[in-house]
Amino acid sequence: MSWLYPILRDKTFLWMLLIINLLGTIYGYIWYMAQLRNTPEQFMIFVPDSPTASLFFCFVLAAFLMKKNWPIFEVLAIVTLFKYGVWAVVMNLLTLWVSGELPWEGYMLMASHGAMAVQGILYSSFYRVKIWHLAVGALWTLHNDIIDYVYMQFPVYSKLFLYIQNIGYFTFWLSIISILLAWYFTQKTPRLSINP
Repeated sequence: MSWLYPILRDKTFLWMLLIINLLGTIYGYIWYMAQLRNTPEQFMIFVPDSPTASLFFCFVLAAFLMKKNWPIFEVLAIVTLFKYGVWAVVMNLLTLWVSGELPWEGYMLMASHGAMAVQGILYSSFYRVKIWHLAVGALWTLHNDIIDYVYMQFPVYSKLFLYIQNIGYFTFWLSIISILLAWYFTQKTPRLSINP
């Protein structure tokens, strides 16, 4: 992995990643627009899951470019990027299995969300997360699951509402795995500086 760190630290690479994530975030919020029009105001912040995850990472990258760390965004990014990255890939595969087809956007979403899941972990050696940050990240993530599957504000995916209880159960355990991964990669691996 040591060969990768100079690339991850490179200022041009950080700018490129920030622009890509910013564009993906904007696209994600546009994708959720129809659902947001029918979302009660108190749930608005919790509905656009993936674009909010990539927005958290945009703040992480912006901080790195300013030679800073914003740990609360780092923990929110690593947990939610992995969770919603994996979730979207699985939901698109499930859509393909249920309906027998998947539009090109579905494959694009699988590729982009797969990359989301990886990028948060790739940068984890540079994070400065403390246990209380992890607690906040865990609270946000599990609260979001309650909003999605108790108050039924989950992302709309074609016929998948037929399996909503199973999806809710899967999502809860995916949240737990994401929190544990965030704990491991921010507490049990060596810390590196983004500015060597």
